[in-house]
Amino acid sequence: MDELSGAMSSGQLAWVAFSFVLAGTVKGVTGMGLPTLAMALLSLALPAASAAALMLVPALLTNLAQCFGPHGTTLLRRLWPLWLALVLATLFAPVPSLASGTARPVLGGVLLAYGAFGLARPRLPAPGRLASGLGALAGGLGGALSAATGVFVMPLVPYLQALALPRAALIQALGISFTLASLALATRLGGLEAAAPPQAPTLGVALAAAFAGMALGARWRQRLPAAHFQRALHAVFLLLGLLMLPG
Repeated sequence: MDELSGAMSSGQLAWVAFSFVLAGTVKGVTGMGLPTLAMALLSLALPAASAAALMLVPALLTNLAQCFGPHGTTLLRRLWPLWLALVLATLFAPVPSLASGTARPVLGGVLLAYGAFGLARPRLPAPGRLASGLGALAGGLGGALSAATGVFVMPLVPYLQALALPRAALIQALGISFTLASLALATRLGGLEAAAPPQAPTLGVALAAAFAGMALGARWRQRLPAAHFQRALHAVFLLLGLLMLPG
């Protein structure tokens, strides 16, 4: 029986709570990172498909608030190729399912790439006239990786950062992108037996922990040096990625 469709042990519930408190805290401080960190931590104890099924609702609900803002119309004009490709690739990309044995090492590779990118912090050139084409490419690659791993940060985040959007617009763009990816992934997982919806008590623990972590992170946001926190977070992604690679 799947870990989520059946009763979880107290140890598993404790790990779920820890994972979402930590992931929620990261999102409260930085405005992003909950799906990536939650998926990485949950995958250490659960199959990738089960981890993704548990991650989706907290990720969706915590991202919805970021979707609203004054930049929606402008972002739609600029980012519709990215968002369209992201949704279509998440739904239809011919990649191994999250229930396959390849999900964990591929997730490890994505975390390694994201951690290395965050630590290196390369200055990316503005896409200029190529923005639409590169956006569609970034959305397609991000959607394929989302379908294969449950994580949708690469190469979405680097592409959006390269656009040099105002901070408020970037946060809104991230919220919309992650919400669309979550909805598309939930649709794709709907027909996957290994990704059965979690039981209500398990989901309740995940949601309570995620929002408690976000509240804690919001309180810490002004006290923590942002640059140091980001570097430490990407170092954690590197470590988690290494743990997921085949031994």
